[in-house]
Amino acid sequence: MSLEKNTSVNKPSSVENQTSQADKLERTSAADERVEQTPKTVKGQIAELIKALGTADPSSRDFLLRVVQPGLAGLMDGSVSTLAPIFATAFATHRAFYAFLVGMAAATGAGISMAFSEALSDDGVLTGRGSPIVRGGITGLMTFFGGSLHTLPFLIANLHLALLVAYVVVAFELVIIAAIRHRFFGTSWWLSMVQVVGGGALVFLAALLFGNA
Repeated sequence: MSLEKNTSVNKPSSVENQTSQADKLERTSAADERVEQTPKTVKGQIAELIKALGTADPSSRDFLLRVVQPGLAGLMDGSVSTLAPIFATAFATHRAFYAFLVGMAAATGAGISMAFSEALSDDGVLTGRGSPIVRGGITGLMTFFGGSLHTLPFLIANLHLALLVAYVVVAFELVIIAAIRHRFFGTSWWLSMVQVVGGGALVFLAALLFGNA
């Protein structure tokens, strides 16, 4: 009787262990397959990247992981994180060119930081996401692009006009980010807009607080 109980108790555990092992083997096999499909050299991965950009297949997992995700992360960081120092400087100094200098410095620093962050966080060996140098380059460039785009209006000498143009550029950036999330990741358009605009509004509030302190 005791033996039967032990056997019945052990059966579910045995099945669970077998299922768990099968899942692990399947995930390992899938990861190995992605790694094998990844070109060994950076040159080869860049060529693959250019090909992916040409097709821009939203259903391609490799395209999403190697191009869209790092690019979107950089664009979001550059477009949102640099708002506070740029607008705070404009509000505090009332000098458009000072805001331009701070904005370019912030965009450059954020681009370098994000490039290293993306490259060092995942070497691509286990995940099959490709070369960390390529992904880091994409993230860094898109971060700089996002941060510098709304900095350029501050080359306009008139501060009020520069601010108006910058507001329009920021709105354009946020819409683009929401559109990318909607197209490639299936995020609801309105939900994406609320999330992105909400984050930008919080950063802009910080700029108002510190710029008028």
